[in-house]
Amino acid sequence: MKLYLSSYQLGDKVPELLRMLKGRTKVAVINNAKDGLPAESRQVSVSDQFTMFRELGLEPKEVDLRDYFVDNSGLHEALRAFDLVWVTGGNAFLLQKAFQQSGLDAFLSDAIEQEEFIYGGFSAGVCVLAPTLRGIELVDDEQLQAEGYNPETIWEGLGILPYHVAPHYKSDHPESSNIDKVVEYWQKQGITYKTLRDGEVIMIDMPS
Repeated sequence: MKLYLSSYQLGDKVPELLRMLKGRTKVAVINNAKDGLPAESRQVSVSDQFTMFRELGLEPKEVDLRDYFVDNSGLHEALRAFDLVWVTGGNAFLLQKAFQQSGLDAFLSDAIEQEEFIYGGFSAGVCVLAPTLRGIELVDDEQLQAEGYNPETIWEGLGILPYHVAPHYKSDHPESSNIDKVVEYWQKQGITYKTLRDGEVIMIDMPS
């Protein structure tokens, strides 16, 4: 698995992302971190992502994880049709629930050893890869609810990264001041973390 982890939107390493794709074009856009928004606002977010990728000559399509909450069986096959799975920002706690309820968490665990699989995302789409979501409640509402979601808060992250990531760090972003509080909390708890300013990207080639 290859990881392209941005603080905000695509960040400043778009040429490297295109090189990772090697001419492949199909992008699965996962926008479930915004399921707590009104439907119209959520759709605006999806449309913005589509525009961003189409301007690069890529072919985005939304994969709504809610479609797989009751029956997970089709998700793996659906995602195999894509070259990049792109996970947007929003509420990390809702997103983690969506990963678990849809079976995407299991899919990603299996995909770690797939050399050509690319996971990309920004903000919440990066935070959920950490060992836990502890500290993120200082910036995201851990009690936010949305239709179809289990009500219990999930504190465990996917554990794909061995450290936590603080997006929007020292950036011109509405959440930056709260991110400072998250970083302070992690420092006090002795939690390993990395910071990302808007524009910055972490790229990782996971061992197969």
